[in-house]
Amino acid sequence: MPPKIPVLVIFAPTASGKTELLFKLFASNKAARVISADSMQVYRGMDIGTAKPTIAEQKILPHYLIDIKNPDEQFSVAEFVDRADALCERFYAEGALPIICGGTGFYIRSFLLGLPSTPTGDEGLRQKLREELSRLGAQSMWRKLLEADPDSANKIDPNDSYRVLRALEIFTLTGKPRAAFLQEPKLRGRYGFTTIILERDRDELYRRIESRVDKMFQAGLEAEARGLMARYKKDDPGMQAIGYREFFESGADGRPLGVEETMERIKRDSKKYAKKQYVFTRGIPGATTIRVSPNDDGSSALAEIIAAAFPNHIFNSTSFS
Repeated sequence: MPPKIPVLVIFAPTASGKTELLFKLFASNKAARVISADSMQVYRGMDIGTAKPTIAEQKILPHYLIDIKNPDEQFSVAEFVDRADALCERFYAEGALPIICGGTGFYIRSFLLGLPSTPTGDEGLRQKLREELSRLGAQSMWRKLLEADPDSANKIDPNDSYRVLRALEIFTLTGKPRAAFLQEPKLRGRYGFTTIILERDRDELYRRIESRVDKMFQAGLEAEARGLMARYKKDDPGMQAIGYREFFESGADGRPLGVEETMERIKRDSKKYAKKQYVFTRGIPGATTIRVSPNDDGSSALAEIIAAAFPNHIFNSTSFS
């Protein structure tokens, strides 16, 4: 039986400080490779709004599964798992430690437990649902899902049309909610996982989100978003990301939103998303939760866990000096 591939998995919601923590712990370690578990950092040109590591930062600490798609291309959880598997095997063969890190909980859960055994898609039905989406809009399709499968609807952002349509497709094909096909809480056997979940006080997290959005606008988010709007449609997968979709929205009177209104909506949507992100990390076998705060970024506790979990030549405590 081949040895298990050691993998460090770090989950944390948006604006929780996971990127800063990664650089603090691993920037000087040449044996660390970060695989981004962020469904929107895969898109080219969406840099500021996704808080993507800069090119300079990526030269210091390599990140993978970033900038691999155009905003009008779909990136599924199945593709994420396939690509992450290939990268983990490659890094292990090179003597490096794979680190899966991000805030897309569905991606992380699927990597840890395997893909859910959902039924094969029906292209005819899928096209019909796409036409309904184009005619009725994202909110109407989400309300349709809410009636059919409220559990799924309450876990999916109403603007995440890809997942809304997939859940509707599953329900229409089988008459069963998506939850009937979710993974068993059993880790995949090919890996030796060390899984960390970072948590912050909610009020503090919300303050960090507000501060981050302010900084994004100062860094030029509006210009970045407007440039993308000239090239892509609001229904394109990338343009449904928080920080971009709000630029397509209008006020109650139908007029375009001003900069301040757009900023407030991004803050609101980011907070709502942060609350939902933890849903997919519930019941992960063997996961360790680390509480972080303004006085403790969690680096000491995480360093101890890593040193104990990876004591061999691939990774050890000397990496933190």
